Amino acid sequence: MTFPALSNLHARRLFLARHGLLAAPAGGSRAADVAGTISALGFVQVDSVNTLARAHDLILWSRRPAYRPLMLAALQTRHRAVFEHWTHDAAVIPMEFFPHWRLRFARDTARLAPRWRAWQGAAFEDRFDSVLDRIARDGACTSADLAPGESRRSTGWWDWHPSKTALEYLWRTGRIAVARRDGFRKVYDLTERVIPAAHLAARPDPQDSIDWACATALDRLGFATANQIAAFWALATPAEARAWCAAETAAGRLVTLAVTLADGSTRPAVARPGTTDEAAALPPPSGRIRLLSPFDPALRDRTRAERLFGFRYRIEIFVPEPQRRYGYYVFPVLEGETLIGRLDLRALRDARRLALRAFWPEPGIRMGRQRIDRLMAELARLLPLADCDRIDLAPGWLRDPA
Repeated sequence: MTFPALSNLHARRLFLARHGLLAAPAGGSRAADVAGTISALGFVQVDSVNTLARAHDLILWSRRPAYRPLMLAALQTRHRAVFEHWTHDAAVIPMEFFPHWRLRFARDTARLAPRWRAWQGAAFEDRFDSVLDRIARDGACTSADLAPGESRRSTGWWDWHPSKTALEYLWRTGRIAVARRDGFRKVYDLTERVIPAAHLAARPDPQDSIDWACATALDRLGFATANQIAAFWALATPAEARAWCAAETAAGRLVTLAVTLADGSTRPAVARPGTTDEAAALPPPSGRIRLLSPFDPALRDRTRAERLFGFRYRIEIFVPEPQRRYGYYVFPVLEGETLIGRLDLRALRDARRLALRAFWPEPGIRMGRQRIDRLMAELARLLPLADCDRIDLAPGWLRDPA
């Protein structure tokens, strides 16, 4: 069967447009502006690594350069516009999506209990009532507040004491919520104290949440396979996403496209009718160079990014230093609709210096004077976010193509 074709150039532009990376970064910095960006993306992954800026802050800054970390904290605590929970990983999510996480809570209750019991034994379950009573009586708390003298044992995974495990389990299953972060430490409270009443009261039918998850995932991806749709929120299963795609295609609400990949091969994907025309009408991207978080939504699916952009990216945090190809935590660099390289960059905050250790261009990327100037201009824009005053270039920072 022959499907309508979506060229690689148009596929890249559409994908970047849906991820807020086609037009030049701009826009206001009011709470509503930042909330709108999170809603358009769907979620923003939260991560603790802070060699330059935390992942969630860099993701939002790359789309709104006036963004500062206190803005996200205000959205969570003062405006109650976002909540924190799990997609493929911990993330901040628009508050209006909370009712659909009821499906996640129910499934995590069934899925996590036997796994965590095998990991921790029953000790964490014995803490449920005491943890909930403590929070109800004394207010929001961290794991350290609950059991400062509780013994720890090595698990080979996390050294969580039973009360910490109880907190995480109660959060994952919806009985408590993250009220805020102090530094990067989660502060938990009863869900009814964190989630606004209207969202707390809503109880969508599970099938409605599955349909919502599939539809909204596709709208944010532009085109996708059923597995990619399922993976976006990690609410629907792959089988549920396949059933949704089949039903929507039969109803004429989806079409199948032959998407051209970076290597010239094609791959079928579903999309809304009119997607090829929409992609063809998109303007060329801004020529500005952008630094992206390794956890940017556009790069979260490493396989998809490699197929679409020809850019293979892996984080080497857990790779022993002598075996690293690039560095501990390198940042992908985007120019137009091309990922042109990766940057080893660290904020030395005590010295207020942004240290550029190395830049590896991708094969075929020539680092002429103008491109280097654009790269340096992006680093200069990063200085306020990184809490630095100047850029230091290591000798030999410009490496041979990767």
